[in-house]
Amino acid sequence: MESNKLKAKIFTTSTFYRHLKIVIANFSDVLKSRKTGNVNKAFRSKIMLAVTHVNGCRYCNYFHTKNAIDAGTSEDELKSMLNGEFGEIGSDESVALLFAQHYAYTDGYPDKKTYVKFVEHYGNQKAADIMAMIRLIMVGNIHGIALDALQSRLKGRKMEGSKFKHEMGIFFGIFVMIPLAIVQVWFEKIFLKGTHMKLKGMHFIHR
Repeated sequence: MESNKLKAKIFTTSTFYRHLKIVIANFSDVLKSRKTGNVNKAFRSKIMLAVTHVNGCRYCNYFHTKNAIDAGTSEDELKSMLNGEFGEIGSDESVALLFAQHYAYTDGYPDKKTYVKFVEHYGNQKAADIMAMIRLIMVGNIHGIALDALQSRLKGRKMEGSKFKHEMGIFFGIFVMIPLAIVQVWFEKIFLKGTHMKLKGMHFIHR
């Protein structure tokens, strides 16, 4: 008998807000990445598929697979990505894709040595451009999973481990969270510089 449950990585409302704040605090990197040209459409789609493969957002997977095809990603590359195999996709891109997976697996708390090697490989600006895409898709994945879980719940197919309060909080709460996060990031930047700089930087796994 087929299971009536769907599976994806489950996030809480507070975790979603944390990732949203990180994107807003680093939004200048998103704007810069559009100008530098370091991350073209094809590369961006691959980065987003790498993160999405870990988090399991069905909507994001469909959207970014289509974008990857439209951007000219080869059939072999696409098959590898959909199977979660990102290590063989060109020596340069594979470093970013594997780090993107690592970032998603650790929920935004990467290993410090891994992050340092990632930055050393690409240099500060390109690494920042790639990080901007990783952070954006983390937020997109979490919101997409909440939407999927909520819609599936209404159809009688509960997503395994998901709670109604978080589905509602993430999906509908974003309209309150965005202005709240903007105000909070601005406040921390002006009055709590240490907190803001910590948010602008990276949080690492403590070993």
